[in-house]
Amino acid sequence: MDRIIVDKIVCYGHHGVLPEEQILGQEFQISFELGLDLSTHSEDRLDSVPDYRKAISIVEEVIYSEPCQLLETIACHIADKLLQLPKVAEVTVEVCKPNPPIPGVQGGVSAIVNRIKR
Repeated sequence: MDRIIVDKIVCYGHHGVLPEEQILGQEFQISFELGLDLSTHSEDRLDSVPDYRKAISIVEEVIYSEPCQLLETIACHIADKLLQLPKVAEVTVEVCKPNPPIPGVQGGVSAIVNRIKR
């Protein structure tokens, strides 16, 4: 499977379990891979591949919409929407909270989900 990869879209959202996360908000970093078949790709035209600008706007739409408690929920919402893009057969989404309010965690916390079109 061929891939389009977008790495570390930075958004500010109000997601989390703790009340202060939902009130104050925090940074989220979202990366994704779109799996597709480019074996017959021959045209240098945007409409012959998924437009990753549209994919990025989907990510932003989810982050800026209704707050969720869990990173897993956010990742699933994004993955399900990205899988609806034309020509996309598979998606992998990582949602990272780089500065979680958890003592001792310095590398962030992430949820990664994978979806395959059936």
